[in-house]
Amino acid sequence: MEYLYFILGFIILIGGATLLIDGAANIGRRLGIPSGIIGLTIVAIGTSLPELIINVFASANGNTDLAVSNVLGSNIINILVIIGITALIAPIPVLKHTYYRDIPFSLFAVGLLFFMVQGSWGPGAESGIIGNVDGIIFLVILVLFIFVYYRSSKKSAADEVPDKLRPAWLSIIFIMTGIVGLYFGGEWIVEGAVFVAKNLGMDEATIGLTIIAMATSLPELVTSIIASMKGNPEMAIGNAVGSCIFNILLVLGVSSVISPLPFHPGSMLDLIMVLIATVTLVVFVYTGKGRMISRVEGGIMVMMYAAYLLYVLY
Repeated sequence: MEYLYFILGFIILIGGATLLIDGAANIGRRLGIPSGIIGLTIVAIGTSLPELIINVFASANGNTDLAVSNVLGSNIINILVIIGITALIAPIPVLKHTYYRDIPFSLFAVGLLFFMVQGSWGPGAESGIIGNVDGIIFLVILVLFIFVYYRSSKKSAADEVPDKLRPAWLSIIFIMTGIVGLYFGGEWIVEGAVFVAKNLGMDEATIGLTIIAMATSLPELVTSIIASMKGNPEMAIGNAVGSCIFNILLVLGVSSVISPLPFHPGSMLDLIMVLIATVTLVVFVYTGKGRMISRVEGGIMVMMYAAYLLYVLY
């Protein structure tokens, strides 16, 4: 039954997040909120909801190893797998705002996390702990990032074409159903992850880096593949980079405010891998031919993840 709950938890969690995003985005458009702001806040936060809900339950239950590894694993997959596979299907052009704003800010967020785990801030702070004050700093920086995004997105709001809107009552049903799905899905996944880890002789960190990180990244992967096949591969890199930013600043921020997150020495390699993946993306974007991720570069990214995964498992 524990395995069944574990699998059902992912289905319900992802389904709940999808309904919540859809309903909230529709309400946002009805209120006249620009699509750029909806994309960064409702949709971007929504794509990080699976990681956020899992981490909230993990932090509340004391499974802090699971909370940290979930974010690190998801960010590695977002960059190396999602962007890599999408680039293999079709080269990814990098849009101007992604080039000048999102990618540099993603590198800054990783660097900030790397700095935080070396020494926390606030009363009783110690090295190797992502503390409450660290979490508050993450959330404040996230608010600043959203404000900058708002200022840049506001300029294009006047040129938008209104979408066909669903009835408000249906959107509210979507939101309420999504919230219920997130709650039960998150609870079952955390309970199942602890059971699976003990049953297979694996630690919680490995489960978070692999199974949970892969499952919570599936919606972004499927969306990016479909977008690429429809001739819009540029969506992949924006979604993946935005998700990485929110995973660090929002998910770890909220999680560490709930409960300080110990950062064990064994997780340093995974954080270094996040840094390597982000730097690889920067190198490919800023030094390649044009602002583009080529098929060759996408293949290199996928092979990097395969090598990392083999190292983690064996």
